[in-house]
Amino acid sequence: MLIWARNVEANMSRWVAALRLTGVGFYIGICIVLGVAAGLWLDEKLATKPAFMIAGLIFGVVCAGYGVYRMLLPLLGKEQDKE
Repeated sequence: MLIWARNVEANMSRWVAALRLTGVGFYIGICIVLGVAAGLWLDEKLATKPAFMIAGLIFGVVCAGYGVYRMLLPLLGKEQDKE
């Protein structure tokens, strides 16, 4: 019974990791799309065609990178503890 419980726990931790990585993918996409959309909206309002779109893209990529780092930090810490 104890071996079965360990297998279930290992499978659950794999699912948790998989769902976390799926969430990371969505987070990256949302950050970039929102940054570009906000940049396009500002470009349209202020008539500065590519400037704010590029700034929004850079802002979205930076936010996505920081968010991914923060989301994966617990997973990276667990891997380092096993070594």
